[in-house]
Amino acid sequence: MSSYRELRVWNEAMDFAVSVYAATAKFPKHEFFAGLAGQLRRAAISIPSNIAEGKGHRTHRECLNFLAHARGSLCEAETQIELACRLSYISNEQAVALQASATRIAKGVAGLMNFMRSTGPEKAT
Repeated sequence: MSSYRELRVWNEAMDFAVSVYAATAKFPKHEFFAGLAGQLRRAAISIPSNIAEGKGHRTHRECLNFLAHARGSLCEAETQIELACRLSYISNEQAVALQASATRIAKGVAGLMNFMRSTGPEKAT
């Protein structure tokens, strides 16, 4: 696979980021910029960005480092989605849908990391 754009997990992460933007558009205005909306958007953007950046590096080790960052950003986003739901900024249904998407992405990132580990330290593809 030659491009990060061909990765299913990158495409799912991009869709997740779009969904997060749509969900946060209805947050209270005081939650933008330094608030929860801004943080959630940054975490969501970080997921596909780190997948792409990792794919752009030359070694599996470097790629794994960025995939770990993507996984961390995903955990951050999941926590912020839960908080947004508890604050009634998003509905329970929205939270469940976003969390289901996050679970699929987490499995995809884990699968990609396992693949990278199993193929050894050679150049990333």
